[in-house]
Amino acid sequence: MKRIAIIMAGGSGERFWPLSRKNRPKQILSLGSSEKTMIEEAVGRLEGIISLEDIFIITSKILAEPIGDVLEMLPRQNIIAEPQKRNTAPCLALGSACAMAKYKDLPAGEISVAVLTADHIMTPAHSFKETISSALEYAECRDVIATIGITPSRAETGYGYIELGDSKKSNNIEKNIKINSVNNFKEKPDEDTAKKYLEDGNHLWNSGMFFWRLDVFNSQLEKHFPGIGGKISEMRAIIEMANETSGDINFNDIDELNSLFSKFPSISIDFALMEKSDDVIVVRALFDWDDIGDLNSLRRTKSSDSDGNIIIGKNSIVKTHNSILINDTKSDKILSTIGMSNVIVILSEDAVLVCNSENVQDVRLAVNDIREKFGEAFL
Repeated sequence: MKRIAIIMAGGSGERFWPLSRKNRPKQILSLGSSEKTMIEEAVGRLEGIISLEDIFIITSKILAEPIGDVLEMLPRQNIIAEPQKRNTAPCLALGSACAMAKYKDLPAGEISVAVLTADHIMTPAHSFKETISSALEYAECRDVIATIGITPSRAETGYGYIELGDSKKSNNIEKNIKINSVNNFKEKPDEDTAKKYLEDGNHLWNSGMFFWRLDVFNSQLEKHFPGIGGKISEMRAIIEMANETSGDINFNDIDELNSLFSKFPSISIDFALMEKSDDVIVVRALFDWDDIGDLNSLRRTKSSDSDGNIIIGKNSIVKTHNSILINDTKSDKILSTIGMSNVIVILSEDAVLVCNSENVQDVRLAVNDIREKFGEAFL
């Protein structure tokens, strides 16, 4: 069985502005506990499970080059630029077509796929590897789609949830792997509902990671969303024809592919497939997981000083508490705060953000306001 990974890395990360920009979103920032970028950590976690030549990054056209520069260890042709921004269902259909084109001598039933994210933190590495190995093994020998669920540690309203069904027999009982059918996928709940999910023990956070054999994915997506799934073979044929002409694997800038892809609706894989399929199982994660979704997430990944401040870069901090203070400039600029509490202050070369910690979700509103007033220059 040929194992490949598709890492989705097309997000813009607007909630991390001004750290995150169009050509430098959060997946190529160092937001975890190490100095590596998040996309480097995502690739590094797969060591020993999936070879570098079988890891594909699907991103936007504007990010293909900067991500390729960060991931010098990956074959450049494995950085795939989506022709248009069309959400995760078209993204993964494109990934399937590219995989079948590259491994054209293998039947789709002999290729298994791990769909992973570029902007989550998962530790420790060995527990992550145990979990995804089990998910792959289960999906490789059954006609199912597997996902990973995270045991909730708090009543979180910002995540989707998975309602557990019947228990399934694991291939790796000795590894304490727990597998269940999926009753339902739940949208982001209100606070009261999130508390109920936490208390009942029958709901897991939806990690957004998926595992399948290519033949299962292709047939399932064609069944439940034929407007996209029914076009995978056509995309594969277009790519193979372009490769025969050029004599080299090249997934990018194929006019006929761009035209076909641009006609797809913008829809997530959750809506297009996961919520419709009856053949979905969930593997309970053995690892700790964190979705680095906004600036407050840094409180869980970065060390703080004795006053509860997270301090990055050149800063002068006086009578300041429980704040995030980031000087992201490369010039000789100093960021100084006095008598502040529970704020986020970010200084970049061309912008300053000052935000109450309770309002981090509103950074996107500021980004929209800046876009309307000044265009894309500061984004």
